[in-house]
Amino acid sequence: MTLSERNLIFKLGIALSFLCLLISIIISLKVFSVYASMQTEITRRSESVFRTLIEKYFEEKLLAVHGCIVASVLYSFFSIIFIHYFFEKTQSPEILFVVFFAASFSLEALRLIIPLGRVYELPSLYQLMAARIILFSRYFGLFSLFTAGVFASGFKSQQQRNIIMIITVTTLIITLGVPIDTQTWDSSMNMINGYTSMFRLIEAGTFLLAIISFFIAAWSRSSFEFVFIGAGSALAFLGRNILLNADTWTGLPIGLLFLIAGTWLICTRLHKVYLWL
Repeated sequence: MTLSERNLIFKLGIALSFLCLLISIIISLKVFSVYASMQTEITRRSESVFRTLIEKYFEEKLLAVHGCIVASVLYSFFSIIFIHYFFEKTQSPEILFVVFFAASFSLEALRLIIPLGRVYELPSLYQLMAARIILFSRYFGLFSLFTAGVFASGFKSQQQRNIIMIITVTTLIITLGVPIDTQTWDSSMNMINGYTSMFRLIEAGTFLLAIISFFIAAWSRSSFEFVFIGAGSALAFLGRNILLNADTWTGLPIGLLFLIAGTWLICTRLHKVYLWL
């Protein structure tokens, strides 16, 4: 993939995240009034390590979930702008997949279809479509960050298009084959889907393999910078897990801080590796 083609994808990512940000703002003006009544409908809390350790001591708040959703979209918008600015003239096969990871957060805006459905009584089909799009974006982003580690460890950059296609098809198979209950949602406004244990295993495995890939890159390429990139990936994964599942105000700053710090480490160290090439 040429530099101009990759930069075009960056610009499309910025456009997508900006559109999702506008949607978030517009929906926000309409749904705040329904959160008080929705609070009593919560039958189960979200599941994450952070919530189990810390958030179980705090009461769930849908306004906090709304804040996490908007923060996710803002992160997507500004992080892609940041990446485009620093990598516009710098070739790096890994950075494209980091952008895919960042762009996936913009579609978290679709979680707002749950309160919006209380305002306009939307058909359940819309919620099902939104849930599948969210599921696709999350796992496409997750696999993309793992793929960045694979390219760092020595995979040929000429295979980018093929790898993108493989990730897309794999994620589509997962997304379309999962049963989703549009009538049930947890305290972080995630609709309940089947095979949750399997998905936790996939996420944990992808997390570990991505970190290992960057450490392998540090050894095979004799560059200590990839150790910092691996550490940044770990922070980004943790921040992602916290922000997407938080249902109290404590999760918002912690998850966002981890996510921003991890992305900053990944991008600055990758830029340092490829700056003089």
